[in-house]
Amino acid sequence: MSSVSFRKRIQESINDPSLQTALDNNTERRLKGRAAAFESIPDWPERRRRAHAVRADVIGHLDDYLEKFTARNAENGIIVHRAKDAAEAIHIVLDICAGVRKPAPEVLIAKSKSMVSEEIELNHALEKQGVRVVETDLGEYIVQLRHERPSHIITPAAHLRKEQVAELFHEKLGIPYTTDIPTLTATARKVLREVFLTADIGLSGVNFGVAETGSICIVTNEGNGRMVTSLPPVHIALMGMERIVPGLDDLALMLSLLPRSATGQKLTVYTQLLRKPLAGQQRHIILLDNGRMRLRNSPLKESLYCIRCGACLNACPVFRELGGHAYIGSDLSIAPYPGPIGSVISPGLLGENYVDLAQASSLCGACKDACPVDIDLPKLLTRVRAGYSSQPAFGDGKGLSSPTRLGLQLYARIATHPKLYAASQKFAALTSSLLSPFSPWMRLPAFTGWGQSKDFPRFAGRTFREGWNKEDFSVHEAQVPPQNVKDLPVTPPPPSGMSNIEQFTNELTMLGGHVHPAKNVTRDVIEFLKARGIHRIHLEPNTLDEHALQETDIEFTHQPDDKLLVGVTNAACGLADTGSVLIVDGAEFPLQASLLPEIHIAVLKSTDILPSLPAAMHRVKEVDAAVFITGPSRTADIEMTLTIGVHGPKEIHVFVVDG
Repeated sequence: MSSVSFRKRIQESINDPSLQTALDNNTERRLKGRAAAFESIPDWPERRRRAHAVRADVIGHLDDYLEKFTARNAENGIIVHRAKDAAEAIHIVLDICAGVRKPAPEVLIAKSKSMVSEEIELNHALEKQGVRVVETDLGEYIVQLRHERPSHIITPAAHLRKEQVAELFHEKLGIPYTTDIPTLTATARKVLREVFLTADIGLSGVNFGVAETGSICIVTNEGNGRMVTSLPPVHIALMGMERIVPGLDDLALMLSLLPRSATGQKLTVYTQLLRKPLAGQQRHIILLDNGRMRLRNSPLKESLYCIRCGACLNACPVFRELGGHAYIGSDLSIAPYPGPIGSVISPGLLGENYVDLAQASSLCGACKDACPVDIDLPKLLTRVRAGYSSQPAFGDGKGLSSPTRLGLQLYARIATHPKLYAASQKFAALTSSLLSPFSPWMRLPAFTGWGQSKDFPRFAGRTFREGWNKEDFSVHEAQVPPQNVKDLPVTPPPPSGMSNIEQFTNELTMLGGHVHPAKNVTRDVIEFLKARGIHRIHLEPNTLDEHALQETDIEFTHQPDDKLLVGVTNAACGLADTGSVLIVDGAEFPLQASLLPEIHIAVLKSTDILPSLPAAMHRVKEVDAAVFITGPSRTADIEMTLTIGVHGPKEIHVFVVDG
C-alpha cells in the first residue's frame, strides 16, 4: 500500500473537524454507559473469565458443536446451508431468492444489521442480480443511502453529524430540511414500515447459535430485527460459523456481557430466541466459513472468540481519533471490520490486503481490558505485525514495513548480546540531546512517521542496570487460588431489602416503561384504553376477559393489523434485574401484537417475576420463538442521541396482577 495511502487517510481523518466531533460524542457516551452498566454486576471479572473459557471450548471443538447445531435445526424444520466462502454464501441467497420470485422483476429483501454480510459484500452482489436490498437498522439505512460502509460495528453512522443526516434525508427522501433527530427517526420509521410489510425475504445476522437447542439469538434495540424475522414469508439468517454457544446457560452468560459492553445496557430492548419457523414461514440458516476454519488453526485463533460488541473500538485511542473508514487495505478498500479486533480479523480472514491495519495501534492494552471475553488483542496485533496469520502468503514480518523490519532485525541482533545491548544503552544516553524532541536531528524521513506525527522521548540519564539496586526490590509470586470458571456465580443478589416486583418496577421505569399494579386487570386495561380514546385493539387470546370487553365499546381482533394502535399480550415471565418481559409465540400472533402497534400492553403475574435471565432460560428451551422485551424500542444512531420509538412500540405498559 501503501502505508503512504494508509497514513494519508489517517491524516485526513485527524484533520476532519466534523468527524472528530462525531467520534468524541460516540466515545464519551459509550464508555460512560458501559461503566455504569457493569456496576450492576460486581462479579463481572469472574463472568469474563468464564465467558473466555466457554468461547475457547467452542472454538477448540467447533466441528462437534456445528454438527450438533445443524442436527438440532434439521429436527426443528430449519434448512441449514454450509458456505465455504463468500461466493457460495451469495449463491445460496440468490437460489433462495429465485424460489420466491414473483411476477415483479425484483425480489425485495428487508435486511437487519449483519457484519457478516458486509464481510462478503452481499448487498452489492444481490443488487447486481436485480434483487432490491433495503437496510432497516437506522444507522445502516443512513450509510446505505450515502453508499458507504458502516464505520463502527455497533453504531454504523457514528462518523456523521445530525446536519449531514438532515441533508441526506432532505435530498433522498424529499422531506423539509430539519436537524430534529426524533423527526428524522420518525421519517425512517414511516419509509421502512412499508418495506417490512411488503418484503419477500427478511435477512438478518445472528449473535449466537445455541448447539443444545438449535436456537438462534438476535439482539436489537430498534425492532427491525424482529420485523425481518417475523413478517416476511422467508427468513434467512446469515451466521459466522464461530458464533456458537453450547447451551442456554452459556447464552445467558454471554447476554450479561454483550449488551453492557456494546451499548451500556443491561439487556437490549429485544433479545430474540428463534428455534422453529413461525406459522407459514420458511427459515434458512447459512453457516459461513470464509476463512474461519483456517483462522482457527493459526496463531490468530483467539480472535474467533470475539462476540462483536465493539468495546475494543470505543476503548482504542487510535480508533477514537480515526473512525472506521480510515482502516483501508492496499487496494484502498475500507476494511469490513475496523479497530483492534478488525486489525486482526480482517487480515486473518481476507488476507494480505489488510495486513497494515495492525500498525494502527499503540498496543496500550485498552482493548484487552475492555474485551468482555478477555481476548489478548495486543498479542494478536503483534502477531499480525510479525507476519503470523492464517494466510500462507504472509511470510515472516509481512505485517511490517521494510524500514521497520530492518530496524527490528538490528535490534534483535543487539538485544541478544548482553554486552552489546549495555553499550547501546550508554550510546543512546550520550546522544539523547541530538535526538530530543527539540533537536533538528529528530526529524527523520517522513515515511518513518518520527518527527511528523510522533516524537522521540528524551533518553534517561542512566541505564536501568545502573539505577537498579537489587536490595530495593523483592519479588513475590502472587498466590492465586485455583478456581473452576464453571462454578463462578452469574447472578448477583438483588439490592438489599428490595423485592422482585420492586426491582422490576424500578428497572422498567428507568427505561421509559410503565408498570401498573392491577387488581382487576380487564377493568384496569379498559380504563387505560378509554383514557387514551382507543376503541380497537389486537388482543392475544386468554389475556383479558373478552366478555367484559364486548360489553364496552372496545373492539378487539386476534389477527395482526398494522393500523391498530395497541397490542395486548400475556407475559410468560418478567426479569427483576433488567425490567424485561418474556413474550412467547402462541395462538393468534402474540409476537406481532407486541411489535406492530405503537403501544404494547403486557399482562404479568407477580409470581412470574424472576430474579434474572438465567432463571428464565428453562422457559424458552422448547418454545418455537420468544423475545425478551426490555423497554420501548429505541435508537441512538444519530449523534448518540437517544430516541424512543423506532420500528417497535413507542410505549410499553406492564399490568402486574397478584397471583
